Amino acid sequence: MTVFPGLMTLALALGPAQAPPAQAPQGAPPAAPSEPIPDGPMVALETSMGTIRIGLYKTKAPLSTENFLRYVREGFYDGTIFHRVMPSFMIQGGGFTPDMKEKATTHGPIRNEARNMLRNSRGTVAMARLNEPNSATSQFFINLKSNHPLDFGIMGAGWAVFAQVLEGMDVVDRIAAVRTGSRGEHENVPDTPVLIKQARIEAEPAPAPPPAGAR
Repeated sequence: MTVFPGLMTLALALGPAQAPPAQAPQGAPPAAPSEPIPDGPMVALETSMGTIRIGLYKTKAPLSTENFLRYVREGFYDGTIFHRVMPSFMIQGGGFTPDMKEKATTHGPIRNEARNMLRNSRGTVAMARLNEPNSATSQFFINLKSNHPLDFGIMGAGWAVFAQVLEGMDVVDRIAAVRTGSRGEHENVPDTPVLIKQARIEAEPAPAPPPAGAR
């Protein structure tokens, strides 16, 4: 258990899984009036509950973008699940199979790019990691609310945002509403697996995102 004063703490014991540490407090600062426009490819995550399309921040998060695209191109995410679902916080995926076996990553960890100052606002996608800042590999999470305490400098190294949901935030919210429970040492696991059937690159660069609130 990692404890941060003033925050609702959450268990980190997901085996070797990677995770942001704590739920953002109700007093988190409001989202910026406008977010940067993703200038990298658009990736479609075809899930068992619908398709989520995300635009990547190639310029602001080049290492995280290329790392994610490499796993997409290799088909690593196909057949994985969203294994950690926490309403009003985030949904996390990219590393477990439906039987809750962690996939062995095929590449080493990358440097934390949270200094890019992209904020962990609703609809952004960030790299999950261990307590060591430079330990992210394949896993990622989608913010369900503005989790700005996860930004660089607020609780330390931060969690690096590298993408933004362009289409399918309604799918993300439906995933966030599924029933969850415990599977062995793993908590917040959907009772019925939410499968990532396929991850594919659809456009380079991604189209402009819809206005705030329209996702």
